[in-house]
Amino acid sequence: MELVIAIAIGVLASSGIWLVLRPRTFQVIIGLSLLSYAVNLFIFAMGRLRAGAPPVLGPSGTGDLATYTDPLPQALVLTAIVISFAMTALFLVVLLASRGLTGNDHVDGREVDP
Repeated sequence: MELVIAIAIGVLASSGIWLVLRPRTFQVIIGLSLLSYAVNLFIFAMGRLRAGAPPVLGPSGTGDLATYTDPLPQALVLTAIVISFAMTALFLVVLLASRGLTGNDHVDGREVDP
């Protein structure tokens, strides 16, 4: 399963970087979203997820460091999801304003000559 998660993180990150380097603003926004998904997945995977393990304390009320799941990465990912949603909404508003002012959706504001 670690290999699948590592490949998914790599594909998301490489696709995000490729899209960030594109000349159109919508592709840049999608690339930033993919990069944030890759980082979220990486942080989430670093939290040592275990199926059926107690978050911090067991049913008896005692905690064992070898069996608990760290809740901090999950909280960080939840916060990052909210922040990336707000960032994407802000970028879309800036994209629409820029397109209205310049008439095109290129990052540098000018069309590329074919």
